[in-house]
Formats: sequence, structure tokens, C-alpha cells
Amino acid sequence: MWVDILSMAAIGVLVACAIFIVRRVLKQRGHRIPRWAMPALIGAGMIGYSIWNEYSWFDRITSQLPTTVAVVGQGQRSDFWAPWTYLWPVTTRFMAMDMQNRVASRQLPGLVVTELLLVERWQATRKVHLAFDCHERRRADLFGQARIEADGTLSGAKWQPVAPDDPLLRAACAARVT
Repeated sequence: MWVDILSMAAIGVLVACAIFIVRRVLKQRGHRIPRWAMPALIGAGMIGYSIWNEYSWFDRITSQLPTTVAVVGQGQRSDFWAPWTYLWPVTTRFMAMDMQNRVASRQLPGLVVTELLLVERWQATRKVHLAFDCHERRRADLFGQARIEADGTLSGAKWQPVAPDDPLLRAACAARVT
């Protein structure tokens, strides 16, 4: 968040410098820029940068992910202080699964354990371990002391049914790895 604030301030300084130069050049040629132009253009530049930064965050972050990471879901928001977000919501969080870190059970071919990355703007990325039973279409969240054995025995967690079209299930079960 501090980087965003500093970047926005830097844009304000950059716009102020540009306006100062343009103002000097125009003054030498006998033209004048209204006094309100500098603060108005600085404000417009800072707001424009802020809007660009919000809307491009998701694309910039996901373009830097390794090719082994698949985005399996995203969350958007709309805010009353930014009314345009009701027409075009801003993506502020997403879930990603590293396909390279999936581990399949040798005893039960449909059993997969994987790591889900929870990425949210201005927050630290969190990692969650999940177990999937691809044949039964169910999932278990492996928090704390929860674990799953190679034979499919689950302790410290409960299986939850998931829909066949669930993006997490599809990603985890797409190509089982050992």
C-alpha cells in the first residue's frame, strides 16, 4: 500500500514538473496557463494513475507467475467512493494452484494433495494445503494438525463435497502427478 501511495505522489511531482516546463515555454511565447490548471492536472494525473494501478493489478501480478501456476478463481469488488467500479468491478484477490506441487497417492490414484495460494492486494500471500478425492468429488482443507495418509485416511479434517465443475477440483485433478 505504501508503494502505491509513494508512486501516486511521484506521479504528482512528475506532472507538476511537466506543467512547470510547459508553463515556462508558453510564457516565453506570450501565452498563459490559468492558475487552476496546475493543481487540476496534478490531481487528474494522480487519480488517473490510481485507477490504472487498481485495474491493472491482477494482470500485472498474474503475468509474473510461473507457467506451472494456474489461476483458479478471482474476487472482485465495487466501492461507493469509486462509482465506476459498479460498472467495471476491480479484481482485488485471486486463488492460484501450483500444478508442479501436486502430489498424487500411489495407493489411491484419485487422491491428490496440493497447495492453494491465496493472493490479495495489500496482503501477504497465504498458502493453504488441500486434499482432493477426484473420484468421489470431494475436498478436505488441511489446516493445523489435519493430515491425510497415502491410503486416503483423513485425520483432523472432514471431506466436503464439491461440484463436478468446481475450478479447484478440475485444476487439482486435471493431470495427476506422482
